[in-house]
Amino acid sequence: MEKSCTLLIHFDKGTPAIANEIKEALEGNDVPAKIDAMKKAVMLLLNGETLPQLFITIVRYVLPSEDHTVQKLLLLYLEITEKTDLKGRILPEMILICQNLRNNLQHPNEYIRGVTLRFLCRLNETEIIELLFPSVLQNLEHRHPFIRRNAILAVMSIYKLPQGEQLLVDAPETIEKVLSTEQDPSAKRNAFLMLFNCAHDRAINYLLTHVDRVSEWGELLQMVVLELIRKVCRTNHGEKGKYIKIIISLLNAPSTAVIYECAGTLVSLSSAPTAIRAAANTYCQLLLSQSDNNVKLIVLDRLNELKSSHRDIMVDLIMDVLRALSSPNLDIQRKTLDIVLELVTPRNINEVVLLLKKEVMKTQSGELEKNGEYRQMLIQAIHSCAIKFPEVASTVVHLMMDFLGDSNVASAIDVIVFVREIIETNPKLRVSIITRLLDTFYQIRAARVCSCALWIIGEYCLSPSEVESGIATIKQCLGELPFYSVSEEAEATDASKKTPQSNSITISSRRPAILADGTYATQSAASETAFSPPTIVQGSLTSGNLRSLLLTGDFFLTAVVACTLTKLVLRLEEVQPSKVEVNRATTQALLIFVSMLQLGQSPVLPHPIDNDSCDRIVLCIRLLCNTGDEIRKIWLQSCRQSFVKMLSEKQLQETEELKAKAQVSHAQPDDLIDFYHLKSRKGMSQLELEDEVQDDLKRATGEFVKDADDANKLNRILQLTGFSDPVYAEAYVTIHHYDIVLDITVINRTRETLQNLCLELATMGDLKLVERPQNYTLAPESSKQIKANIKVSSTETGVIFGNIVYETSNVLERTVVVLNDIHIDIMDYISPAVCTDTAFRTMWAEFEWENKVAVNTVIKNEKEFLDHIIKSTNMKCLTAPSALDGECGFLAANLYAKSVFGEDALVNVSIEKQADGKLSGYIRIRSKTQGIALSLGDKITLKQKGGS
Repeated sequence: MEKSCTLLIHFDKGTPAIANEIKEALEGNDVPAKIDAMKKAVMLLLNGETLPQLFITIVRYVLPSEDHTVQKLLLLYLEITEKTDLKGRILPEMILICQNLRNNLQHPNEYIRGVTLRFLCRLNETEIIELLFPSVLQNLEHRHPFIRRNAILAVMSIYKLPQGEQLLVDAPETIEKVLSTEQDPSAKRNAFLMLFNCAHDRAINYLLTHVDRVSEWGELLQMVVLELIRKVCRTNHGEKGKYIKIIISLLNAPSTAVIYECAGTLVSLSSAPTAIRAAANTYCQLLLSQSDNNVKLIVLDRLNELKSSHRDIMVDLIMDVLRALSSPNLDIQRKTLDIVLELVTPRNINEVVLLLKKEVMKTQSGELEKNGEYRQMLIQAIHSCAIKFPEVASTVVHLMMDFLGDSNVASAIDVIVFVREIIETNPKLRVSIITRLLDTFYQIRAARVCSCALWIIGEYCLSPSEVESGIATIKQCLGELPFYSVSEEAEATDASKKTPQSNSITISSRRPAILADGTYATQSAASETAFSPPTIVQGSLTSGNLRSLLLTGDFFLTAVVACTLTKLVLRLEEVQPSKVEVNRATTQALLIFVSMLQLGQSPVLPHPIDNDSCDRIVLCIRLLCNTGDEIRKIWLQSCRQSFVKMLSEKQLQETEELKAKAQVSHAQPDDLIDFYHLKSRKGMSQLELEDEVQDDLKRATGEFVKDADDANKLNRILQLTGFSDPVYAEAYVTIHHYDIVLDITVINRTRETLQNLCLELATMGDLKLVERPQNYTLAPESSKQIKANIKVSSTETGVIFGNIVYETSNVLERTVVVLNDIHIDIMDYISPAVCTDTAFRTMWAEFEWENKVAVNTVIKNEKEFLDHIIKSTNMKCLTAPSALDGECGFLAANLYAKSVFGEDALVNVSIEKQADGKLSGYIRIRSKTQGIALSLGDKITLKQKGGS
């Protein structure tokens, strides 16, 4: 029941107005009531009602009205009402409105004329229009531009009708004359648009005739000119040289919309360095001049595309791109940094790092509420630059260490990870980094930052003075021992056995007492002592961060402190010749370990120490009491060797990712080779010569070869009907981001003509059909290509189903052929992606949707099962290959992917080999939205058994 109309209004049909009431209101003289009645009639028509009895009433009482609102509603009514019968012939009563429309086209009021001309643009009935086009042509010369511009659009609409060229044979010539004399920018644009759509050659001729004045034309006309240039250059590649000159001249236009379109047109038509540089400069100017954040993001997307295809040119503009960091929007800042980090070279690294350092200093002002997040992005960017170019590390590492005590924990973690990597990759900076770290250690307030900093101190304090400073710094930050008061705990325990219900107990015992002169004496005391439970000793103001963190019950940090002190004492034995100093340090460390164990086993903390941390501290005590050479080697050398191996694997992984991103293109053996130096250069500008060179290079490297081979298309063809059905259908499915295109081939296998053949489709899930089905006539044993467009709004697995309906001359009933379902797979929407371990853990903690899938497979090998899951889910394994080596019977790995809608998909695979050889465990999926978690879970359940 849908009608094509430009006006769509929601209307509740629960209490529809009675046609007689509308009729009475239309017949009256009250204009507001007549307007209200017309609105109700229009909305009822839009909602499927027919109301045939109202037409004559409207002709008699509404047509003569002089009210502008009534006339506008009348045109809307005429637009949506049925004007033909079932056989497509014009209804006789429609002739009654032709005279009224003719009168409106000659009306003295400009508004009435204009809206009537606009109405004719949406009228498709030739029988009505042929009576009106003389009046339409007269309006082309009207004095008011509003009427002229609408008259031109009406002429274009009429000319584009099936019989329009016969009705208006000389329309292009007429419009060309209008274009040459017209002064109004909008009317001039409409006239050029008419020539562009209906008389292509005339539009090109007009453009080339007035090529010197294009820069003086209005914004609207210039936009149409650019559209014409794009169309001409795609069809006739050899003539683009003269049109590119026009585009470059428009780069200085005052309109930002024209400038943006010019840059995009230049990039799409030319690969010459001059043209690409001009486009990139234009984008950079727009990035700085526009205040709208959405515009900035769009321009950054265009610059990102240029970076991928023309990196050498973009490298020269890196500082212009960096100026976009002045925007306070985090999305703009993030996208800018992502672009810049891939454009850094040895030539510009110093400038880039200097600017990033200035930006980091600005974030200390605290004026913006999101300074912490921005600072974290800057630190990560500097980290990336320092890893790629180690020579700049010395200029930034000390500045970064000022933020170890940052209130933004994520930012502080990034800093300490950066310091840990730099101290290994830049041995010359080791002494200065260790000195600075020991000086600023007391500022650290986060447990995870403390853990990493302690590891650095334990591994990289090598000289006697550094080791002693490291031990002293840790002792100072731990504060005075003990960690809690135990003065009367023993007495309280004994007394509580005697009188458990009393808080006031008498203690009689013999114990040593200290006299005034400092000597000891034995005294017998019987006194009444009030028992108080043990309390935490907070320490003095000078005691630092470690003590406060330990007293919150962070026993993992306790174990890290113990390991660090153990390493320092073991290294002190190697570098310090004085045994007295070594013994003193060992004794102090053992005292600290025992105090930490007592704290963990005392009732002053909400929970006791965990077994892992306790075992670790006890191991440290045993090591310091009795150390063998093999154990010493493991603690002092193997840890750092493992870290070096981790860094080398990380670098190797990044190198492989860069290779995977690089375009692999090959030229075919029989491809045409043009020799640039043998070509004629007559009449060619420098830009055209550069363009020719770039095209030759692309052909030589195979960049013009399409990635999608025709043979691969066969894998995307789905059979929709059986071979024995009278109508055979198959579909080629193309999925591109938010769009699904079904290219369906329908073959008539009978010897009869199929009439009113219609492909009816429906969808399940977040899929939406864009077009309404059309009827076709299919000759015997012929075929028809039908395209169906479907919009996708999420990654949920969707289903497309439907049938083919047709009629034949022999059978009166319609025949229905049911089609096979087309399942749109989630794998078409997600692609492997990479993120840091920190980002993965952060997202894992934040995402609320989890789908837990039990492992149920016939595969016996853990690594083989993981590879099968990675292949089935199209995800990237973030766990390092070295962590997956070996045969221990256990395996845990993290997988990550990103959807085309920007959704993150996180998967954790945890499996164990049972005694019978089978694998057990769970695959946990987390995402921000429910759809991707459920769809991935269904996919894994289906695929994990090892099936196809």
